[in-house]
Amino acid sequence: MTALKELFDLSGRVAVVTGGSTGLGLQMAEAMAEFGAKVVICARKADRLATAEAKLREYGAEVLTVACDVAKAEAVASLHDQVMERFGGVDILVNNAGRAWVAPVEDMPLERWQQVFDLNITAPFMLAQAFGRHMITQKKGSIINIASIAGLVGRNPDAYNSIAYGASKGALVNFTRDLSIKWARHNIRVNAICPGFFVTDINRKVYDERPEKIDREIPLGKPGGDSDIKGAAVWLASDASRFVTGAIIPVDGGTTAW
Repeated sequence: MTALKELFDLSGRVAVVTGGSTGLGLQMAEAMAEFGAKVVICARKADRLATAEAKLREYGAEVLTVACDVAKAEAVASLHDQVMERFGGVDILVNNAGRAWVAPVEDMPLERWQQVFDLNITAPFMLAQAFGRHMITQKKGSIINIASIAGLVGRNPDAYNSIAYGASKGALVNFTRDLSIKWARHNIRVNAICPGFFVTDINRKVYDERPEKIDREIPLGKPGGDSDIKGAAVWLASDASRFVTGAIIPVDGGTTAW
């Protein structure tokens, strides 16, 4: 029988976290580093990557940062090549990079709709395909897609009004389920975390404008904090969840239990 601490240990494993320089991505990258993983973070802004790298090195982690836009196929290919050259493989892929465009449905620009879908669902497909080929060869891997409770239920437009975000995250939820079935034969586990409202740099203005409305939709009465997604991420990345695949896990303060 394996000791529980050993089941959560990520020592020697390579974890790629997209959108890993700030917010939930950095929170999960920190968790991977704390549990012993070698961490790759990518994002578009090099200055934020440098700041995040310094934080990750405080855990003693080996870190690779790559400035890129994972909505572009050539950037995904370059990221893959840099990871393979540096570490020779990958064990964990966290598809976290995402975006939203807030607008009433009747006013949503088609260009913005497409940009949201490019990053929120097409990018995870390209990344899973690129790194999944190596996982198939090594007969193991964990892919964690960061979806959203907006992909599980409709959202009150008074609190958050982005049809493109909800639709793209709904697609990511079913992408997770389907890919988990297709790659189970290769011992690759594919799961999704569906965060509720977390206050991060990207949505702080939204929260500051309407805190009472947002808090009322959360049974625990508050948004997620700066370490509230770490446990779920490490669990899904580690052998502690080795019999878990195709799971869609809300981390939302009870919002989807209403």
